[in-house]
Amino acid sequence: MSETGRAETGKALLVSIEAARDHLSRSEARVADVILSDPNRAVEMSIAAISEAADVSEPTVARFCKSLGFSGLKEFKLRLARSLGAGIPFVHQDVKPGDDASAVVRKMLDRASSALARLAEELDSGLLAKAAKAMAEAPRLEFYGQGNSGIVALDAQHKFFRLGIPTAAYSDPHVHAMSAALLGPKDVVIAISASGRTLDLIRSVEIARNFGATVIGLTTRGSPLTRLCDVAITTDVEEDADVYSPMLSRHVHLAIIDVLSVLTALERGDAGVTSLARAKKSVREKRTSSG
Repeated sequence: MSETGRAETGKALLVSIEAARDHLSRSEARVADVILSDPNRAVEMSIAAISEAADVSEPTVARFCKSLGFSGLKEFKLRLARSLGAGIPFVHQDVKPGDDASAVVRKMLDRASSALARLAEELDSGLLAKAAKAMAEAPRLEFYGQGNSGIVALDAQHKFFRLGIPTAAYSDPHVHAMSAALLGPKDVVIAISASGRTLDLIRSVEIARNFGATVIGLTTRGSPLTRLCDVAITTDVEEDADVYSPMLSRHVHLAIIDVLSVLTALERGDAGVTSLARAKKSVREKRTSSG
């Protein structure tokens, strides 16, 4: 693969670094600039070389990695190397004026399938299990999201209330702020945000935390939202929200919700199975007989 092709496959992680840059300290931002200027070279650089190139201390490089959600430089470089040389193809072809229906289908489904394939490689099963356990034990689940993420929150509410857990979804910032203030210990908020920078959502998460609720985030790595989450399930999704409404992040978050719903049902054991069976029975009774 050419250097251009390698850089393209790693672009999702680089987009995440760019998104986080404005929220880093000035010295950490210089580290980000070194990485972004030549990511292929950065994979080969030692911590001393990166600190020298960025004119910062070596501990600053370590803090930069931790700010992005990595344990240290070793994990960060491993992830960057895997992204840049990934065996999973990333087809970055935006739909253009003049594309026929077959081209639109191919481009959109190629991007969606590639994003989901990367998700399968990158998801942390330990974090998912931790989130599912908290959700299974919660007296109440609340899903918060705005815009496209609000639609994902509604889909999540539709899946989880069938497990027999009191569940709500809110996309109005005034409503989820008020609801957050009524939560208590062991209640769980699932905050969904493709950018992780929506101020109203962040404020509601802060309120929920102040009243003892557990916060699970579905967001991008290194975003401000991750720093407020007890469990942050992060993804690196590349898309230009200024040109098209976010599609890939919605696919990815819906897939994570599906995984969490199954894990939570398994965690609840017989109670979850019984609730699902009762819900399905009520739906079957509303269908006409065949023939």
